[in-house]
Amino acid sequence: MLVSGTVVVDAETVIEDGAVVTHDDRIVAVGERADCLERYPEHERRTYDLVAPGTVGAHVHSVQSLGRGIADDTQLLEWLFEYVLPMEAELDAEAMGVAAELGYLELLESGTTTCIDHLSVSHAEQAFEAARELGIRGRLGKVLMDKDAPPGLLEDTDDALAESERLIERYHGIDDGRIQYAVTPRFAVSCSEACLRGTRELVDAYDGVRIHTHASENRDEIATVEAETGMRNVHWLDEVGLTGEDVVLAHCVWTDESEREVLAETGTHVTYCPSSNMKLASGVAPIQDYLERDINVALGSDGPPCNNTLDPFTEMRQASLLQKVDRLEPTALPARTVFEMATINGAKAAGFDDVGTLRTGWKADVIGLETDLTRATPIHDVLSHLVFSAHGDDVRFTMVDGRVLVDDGEVKHVDPGAIRERAREIASGLECAP
Repeated sequence: MLVSGTVVVDAETVIEDGAVVTHDDRIVAVGERADCLERYPEHERRTYDLVAPGTVGAHVHSVQSLGRGIADDTQLLEWLFEYVLPMEAELDAEAMGVAAELGYLELLESGTTTCIDHLSVSHAEQAFEAARELGIRGRLGKVLMDKDAPPGLLEDTDDALAESERLIERYHGIDDGRIQYAVTPRFAVSCSEACLRGTRELVDAYDGVRIHTHASENRDEIATVEAETGMRNVHWLDEVGLTGEDVVLAHCVWTDESEREVLAETGTHVTYCPSSNMKLASGVAPIQDYLERDINVALGSDGPPCNNTLDPFTEMRQASLLQKVDRLEPTALPARTVFEMATINGAKAAGFDDVGTLRTGWKADVIGLETDLTRATPIHDVLSHLVFSAHGDDVRFTMVDGRVLVDDGEVKHVDPGAIRERAREIASGLECAP
């Protein structure tokens, strides 16, 4: 396929009248439109105002999609233990599958082609099957909780790790590597030392498996971990093996100097979730400091109950503006840096080394956007538009692995209306429903 328009190759390169040519699951050419048409005249064609690499949601909770709006105006630990976790405990296998489908549908419709997905304790296989069916690229993981968990989510440590290993054996690397696994402890508050150390042992036993967890999101969380371990959160995670180049830590809002040194020295990835951090009043992550230390910072939407949207463009805008107002510095986190966080940095965190940029030989993960909108008039700078003006609704085309999943704004390989309707039915029957 030949997809033409103004092509945003990456944060540094824009081709005004360009094209991206794909064959099977790979990009075979990126360049001037005329040149690509001459070289590939037989290819099927699509034209959009803007063509860009698909975004990477480096921390999402697809299976929380049925809880959108159930716990507004609450602080983190209350939000989690009184609303969200009880909701997750209610979900049976069918509900979990529908929740994941709804989450992936929203991601694909709004231009996210890859996600790092923090699932739930039970029925994780439903989300893996949903990811396969909907076609998103993902690193998914069943949640581990072996202490201080509500009824229905508390697991025996050995059983939790054994179930994780079963899922690794079944799903890691399937569909030509499009689906990969991350061992996923919820966070240090709800995981024993044995669980956390077991996570590291399990990951080390398999090539390419990663670790995905929450860290230092909220001051109460940090106080709880310090009271139990005598250590600050990141130091405790480092002690039990949950730092390193194969580890993604969501949030990292409240870290001190010594913890930031650990993150930098170990090559641990950090995912910035600005909308969630604002809505839960968790604080402002020190993103500029992380970047200055060469810590890889990606971008995530977190879950619908603490964000209400999985729109990556909304998240890019919030990411930049929050840092500017926090630092009282208008040059903080410029558009190009944020775009990298939402694309190539996210791909690095997810462990996919051939997505996040429109480059010959890389995976064909491409999106197309319309700009014939009042909100998009005029466009003086394409990157500024993508970060500060664009919405997920502007996405008209989404391709993952060379497969067109959204075409002219419509998902056609599944029935999105049926998914939404079943999601409404299930959500209305939940005890947590308003």
